Amino acid sequence: MIQIELQPEVEAELAAQAQAHGMDVPAYVESLLNQALGVKNASGWRQPTTAETAVFFETMAAKSEKIPQLPDEAFRRESFYQDHD
Repeated sequence: MIQIELQPEVEAELAAQAQAHGMDVPAYVESLLNQALGVKNASGWRQPTTAETAVFFETMAAKSEKIPQLPDEAFRRESFYQDHD
């Protein structure tokens, strides 16, 4: 077990973020450390880092000019279910 002392303002921020994520502070801190270390979660996936996420979206945006423009009708319910009754 590792114990560390935090500045009161850091501890308060961790508590606020943990509450926003619906977690207690120890579980939230553990999830942050696992993410930073690239440790996989229970489902076998790890949360991508902020940098990895940024690269993913930049790559998608770079190729977005190749995506054809579709008319609004293409996104109406009828167009999805035209072959069904």
